[in-house]
Amino acid sequence: MIKLDKKLKSTKLTGLIGYPIEHSKSPLMHNTAYEALGLDYTYELFEVKEDEVEEAFSDLKALGVAGFNCTMPDKIKAFELADEVSREAKLIGAANTIVNVDGKFVAYNTDGIGFVNALKEQGFDVKGKTITILGSGGAASAIIVQCAIDGAEEINVLSIKDKFWDKAQELVDNIIEETHTNINLTEMTDESIEECIMKSSLLCNATPVGMAPNEDGCLIKDSGLLRTDLVVVDIIYNPLETKLYKMAKVNGCKVLNGIEMLIHQGAASFRLWTGMDMPIDEVREKVYKSLKRNFE
Repeated sequence: MIKLDKKLKSTKLTGLIGYPIEHSKSPLMHNTAYEALGLDYTYELFEVKEDEVEEAFSDLKALGVAGFNCTMPDKIKAFELADEVSREAKLIGAANTIVNVDGKFVAYNTDGIGFVNALKEQGFDVKGKTITILGSGGAASAIIVQCAIDGAEEINVLSIKDKFWDKAQELVDNIIEETHTNINLTEMTDESIEECIMKSSLLCNATPVGMAPNEDGCLIKDSGLLRTDLVVVDIIYNPLETKLYKMAKVNGCKVLNGIEMLIHQGAASFRLWTGMDMPIDEVREKVYKSLKRNFE
């Protein structure tokens, strides 16, 4: 049962449902933005397990929530329970953002939007580009969908042939049918990675390889593949600088970590709820300070 502190009842409510969520940076991001813009909003954390999502939806609707984010394991259930769904959420089959529109819960997925907007801030547009994405899981799915919607010329998706392969193929087939983008799902090997990177403008690691506590992991064995004209994104942010990130940085690539995608997906949710632009620089400073790292 989700309850709201009486002192917050006149404040517009936003928040995050999922489990576990105590380490989320979303409250810091959104509450920093609300304060900076003088908005009478608050962002709260609500621990909601997958089998509790339906009840949480009912509670949040009764509270008149402006909207909320969804994280694992609640994204698929939130998508299924929404009254309406956006184009990208429908293709992905999962929602990370819910907006209350006159009592109807509308589902969006801003993960991919966060990815492409982080790149745009750095002067890179996916439109007309050839892209290589390592992985085909939830985060990768959102990235693939949004890059296709935003006009990528070709998307190479490299994945291991495991029990999720058929699901990845179905996703790719659906995106091709919807967007007519040239998307190739290929088994991930050292050879296929090399072949795809050589013809790409952008490389994205959307796998957990390199994440703490296994910081020595890296899917790129030959650092020479990381050309100076290649943009490299590693969506991991623990550590902020993975082995791949460091290799790309040394080679002179333009490189981004997962915090940038996190901030920009939050900014997209923020705009959906408030109609205003999140003060990105101020939010970024607070997030990096909380991680005891300086943004470079």
